[in-house]
Amino acid sequence: MTTTRAATTILVVGDSLSAEYGLRRGSGWVALLEKKLAAEKIPATVINASISGDTTTGGRTRLPALLASHHPTLVVIELGANDALQGLPLTLTQDNLTAMTQDAQKSNAKVLLLGMQVPPNYGRDYGARFASLYVDVAKASKAGLVPFMLKGIADVPDSLKWFQADRIHPVEAAHPLILGNIWPELRKELR
Repeated sequence: MTTTRAATTILVVGDSLSAEYGLRRGSGWVALLEKKLAAEKIPATVINASISGDTTTGGRTRLPALLASHHPTLVVIELGANDALQGLPLTLTQDNLTAMTQDAQKSNAKVLLLGMQVPPNYGRDYGARFASLYVDVAKASKAGLVPFMLKGIADVPDSLKWFQADRIHPVEAAHPLILGNIWPELRKELR
């Protein structure tokens, strides 16, 4: 009797940064991830459950049904930027990310958090506390972490070339770099 290894199911729960906002379909980092997995001959299904404008509260509300429906082996959580843009309390963002991570882990999925940073106009203290909440959640729950998914894109002197006219959403050319930031940690979680 032979047994076949079940393919990995990766569930991405994110906002516009993962939902291909303003991009040609199939050109965002999630679609590039699917191509990378195929090229690496890693049997995996990627489900992109990202919604433009979503907050951690929205993700937390949607996650139980997504877990029950897809039974993922890895949940990638890319949320929090819209919480900051809306001025939501950092404790709310952290509580939501913690609850989502715990819910996913209780369903036997590994978790990879994709950290974000806010622009300097939010103030140094707020920016530092916002960035550290991802580290704190990952550390407390032993989840994987990409500290800043837009590293090398949003934090470089010529960063405007990497963004659409709204200065929020990365252009298509930035998405391979985003995947490059995510892939090493995601690959570790797949082992």
